Amino acid sequence: QEHLVESGGGLVQPGGSLRLSCAVSGFTSDYYAVGWFRQAPGKEREGLACITRDDRTYYADSVKGRFTISRDNAKDTVYLQMNSLKPEDTAVYYCATGPYASLLRHPYMYWGQGTQVTVSS
Repeated sequence: QEHLVESGGGLVQPGGSLRLSCAVSGFTSDYYAVGWFRQAPGKEREGLACITRDDRTYYADSVKGRFTISRDNAKDTVYLQMNSLKPEDTAVYYCATGPYASLLRHPYMYWGQGTQVTVSS
């Protein structure tokens, strides 16, 4: 059964860093694109970064230069390294997988349950 589990969220001070992990099971992640999204209260779910089957990466302008998406096929895990965090980065963060990469929601067929990231002093 296909399954994605996010981890690594928590409370961090402004300017700090976190690394989120997305563990993929039930299918082989290296054959799929993976995207990271976030959703803050009262806001739409926002695409942040995605990685293609051949490891090309794309980023939203809001996180470009601060966030990095990467994949470890041996561990079936995709990471989101988040640096220089700001209070406006506070949200629930989700990973998703599908047949091709996009910063939009529609190609993704499977979603994780989300992990909370709070940036506050």
